[in-house]
Amino acid sequence: MTMLDRMRRHRNWLKWSLALVCLAFVIFYIPDFLRNPGTDLAANTVAVVEGHEIRGEEFRRTYQAQLQAYRSAYGGNMSEALLKQLGVDQQILQQMVDERAALAEAERLKIRVSDAEVRLRILAIPAFQENGVFIGAERYRQLLSSQNPPMTTTEFEEGIRRALIVEKLRASVTEWLSVSEKEIEQEYRRRNDKVKLAVATILSESVRGTVSASDGEVSTYFEAHKDDFKIPEKRKVRYLLVDTDAMRAKISVPAADVERAYNDNFELYSTPEQIRASHILLKTAGKDEAAVRTQAEGLLKQARAGADFAQLATKNSEDEGTATKGGDLDYFGRGRMVPEFDEAAFALQQPGQISDLVKTQYGFHIIKLVEKKPGSTRSLDEVRQQLTDQLTAERVQAQAADLAEKLASAITKPADLDSAAKRDGLQVQETTFFARDEPIIGLGPSPEVAARAFELKPGEVSGAVRTGRGYVFATFVAKQDPYVPKLEEVKERVREELVKQKAREASRQKAQQLSASLKSAPDFEKTAKSAGFATQTTELLTRDAPIPQLGMAPAITEVAFKLPQGAVSDPITTDQGTVIVKVLEKQEVTPTELISNKDRFREELLADRKNRFFSAYMVKAKEKMKIQVNRSVIQRVVG
Repeated sequence: MTMLDRMRRHRNWLKWSLALVCLAFVIFYIPDFLRNPGTDLAANTVAVVEGHEIRGEEFRRTYQAQLQAYRSAYGGNMSEALLKQLGVDQQILQQMVDERAALAEAERLKIRVSDAEVRLRILAIPAFQENGVFIGAERYRQLLSSQNPPMTTTEFEEGIRRALIVEKLRASVTEWLSVSEKEIEQEYRRRNDKVKLAVATILSESVRGTVSASDGEVSTYFEAHKDDFKIPEKRKVRYLLVDTDAMRAKISVPAADVERAYNDNFELYSTPEQIRASHILLKTAGKDEAAVRTQAEGLLKQARAGADFAQLATKNSEDEGTATKGGDLDYFGRGRMVPEFDEAAFALQQPGQISDLVKTQYGFHIIKLVEKKPGSTRSLDEVRQQLTDQLTAERVQAQAADLAEKLASAITKPADLDSAAKRDGLQVQETTFFARDEPIIGLGPSPEVAARAFELKPGEVSGAVRTGRGYVFATFVAKQDPYVPKLEEVKERVREELVKQKAREASRQKAQQLSASLKSAPDFEKTAKSAGFATQTTELLTRDAPIPQLGMAPAITEVAFKLPQGAVSDPITTDQGTVIVKVLEKQEVTPTELISNKDRFREELLADRKNRFFSAYMVKAKEKMKIQVNRSVIQRVVG
């Protein structure tokens, strides 16, 4: 971590801490329980995982912390409505359930964390230190209570305890894993060897007009590939929709509410004053402070006498993160740096002005102001429509969630759909047959409803299924078993597939005709262009990098990395057409580079292996656990 990172994180660490404690776990998988509500949980319990509760207050606090984190990063454009559209509430739920599952597994394995271990971890957190010493119990409590949302010491320490338990579980499960020297070298070379290519492409689409498929060819092709055109199982459901679009049209947000929301969140529409500055740092840790001061005063004298500040910083600054950039700190606002630095930097008035020596916990700084950006505020009129839309969306979601919750308790059998619809002025509709991956007429693309529909048994009702249109309650009506269709049902689909194959073959044949001349051509690109091929020259590419205009193309890179520099490939067939490449340059990992990066890469590779193994381990562990989710509590929290 650079000195600049430490300076900034010392001020901002805590607002992210709870999210990190609660959310920094591997996302194991998206399980079925996230789609199905629990039925016997307490009114304020979000979920229970093997007896480990997630309470509504904790979920709300975590959700609000995540909202604040997003707003800190993206400003007022990050509304709660947008978070819901992004599914952040579901991600938080999944991560919190994953954490509880890990705690349950740790409990099964009798893994514990002592109070002393929690204390040691807290004492090691930089935000709770001053000059390397713990700030004291009172300031510790004050710092936690000043967070948004506030935290008690008990809440924070329990979060730390849970994180430590999961760390211990992960360590105990993965400590036996290792990576060999051979694996390190092979994988490092695979990721870092590079090639630069000249690429000649004949797209299938460009020759599509030259091919056709007669009825006889279509029939022959179908007979040979019937299983490729098999019609999958399809289902039909009756459903009741809590339509958020219809609700939105009926909601009017009073101007007073818009103004109140603007005032309550005024800071989101204000851009504070920012400055751009450069600095030179001379560290004092482990040194004679007087000697360091003398050296710093000499540099300050040079800077004020007109010496090039960037050169002075590059040669003398001990801030590893900025010295190579001439000391440039880029733009920052008040509160981003430690207090002494912050005060001195913002006291500078004119670009080019240089501060006196500034002493902080890191050493002596010399600061040069580069530019000032005054603060600004977007007026209510400027954000009125944005706020109106946001409040409308939030009220629609809240009304829809409340109605869905009420309906969920009333709809337990198919006949209840009609009585509930009549009571609440809704409409029950019936779909046509649809497959798992097909849009549903009336609902559009609704993978959530389709997935639930294929789980239903006759006589069952889905419960509230959240979709882009609102909440859906569905019941199974009929099933159409999978079957091999007659040609007439899929004739145009068969013809399309056959034409695509013919176009790919035509592109391959055209490339084959050109292949020999390209291998001996003095100008690869000119020869390819004259034959009607599209050409391009890439930058240096790794094996995993996309090729411009072609995207990820493992078939091409696999061939290219096997060729020597200067060689031209045979035609390579892809989904889009046919490609011929010439290797213009090869940049292979050198022994020196491998040696210098081996230790770091070993840690990276081992961590990746441990993460993947732990994820797989927890997937299996969770299959044996009882997991219940109370979706109505989540709806109340985020609604």
